[in-house]
Amino acid sequence: MDVKTFRDLHHDRAPGDPLILPGPWDAASARAFAGAGFPALATPSAGIAESLGYEDGATPADEMFAAVARIVRAVTDYGIPVSADLESGYGLPPRELVDRALAAGVVGLNIEDSDPTAPSGLADPHKHADRLAEIRTAAGDALFVNARVDTYVRGVPDLDETVRRARLYVEAGSDSAYPILAPADALPTLCATIPAPVNALALPDGPSPRELGRLGASRVTFGPGLLRRVMGVAGEIAKELR
Repeated sequence: MDVKTFRDLHHDRAPGDPLILPGPWDAASARAFAGAGFPALATPSAGIAESLGYEDGATPADEMFAAVARIVRAVTDYGIPVSADLESGYGLPPRELVDRALAAGVVGLNIEDSDPTAPSGLADPHKHADRLAEIRTAAGDALFVNARVDTYVRGVPDLDETVRRARLYVEAGSDSAYPILAPADALPTLCATIPAPVNALALPDGPSPRELGRLGASRVTFGPGLLRRVMGVAGEIAKELR
């Protein structure tokens, strides 16, 4: 599947029928999701970090790109595309970031607007939009860019600010917006005011993916949630073995 087809999967979704993208953390989980018939996958940086023994946000860039490349390679025979969460880009210049993403074989990437050095934990939205524009220029049409908006993650639960940031990022060339951890009751407003597909995060105690679709989400991802469900099962097996 090429990038255009992956991009098209995000549009004209019927209510209650979002694009559901499971998040593999290694080659084995990628094959399991691909074998179940999903049309595409989206790696979670936190899930890969946990699988490699790192704290979220602490995975070295080389290890993240290597892990993503293994996942892509694992599903090559299935012919499905993989998008990768590349956090805030590891400080790489846009051209290098794009080149490394393409070398790993992905068709899309997430870039977040967190900035731990900023007082709010959030990057200046205009500077971040400029960076996204540079990524868009470097990638051309070769990558789907999903702009993650971290207002709710960083304790800034401001709907207007979330919309403002998302709109800036879409204007800069992002294909979709990902207001991660936005509450479900904010989704109708977000989806109505952001001029691009909106990615919602499915949580174990939250609305189902299809319910998120009915609220307006075009795309649903899971972060490290699927890995943690599997590890919960592994923990139960470990107890039985003891």
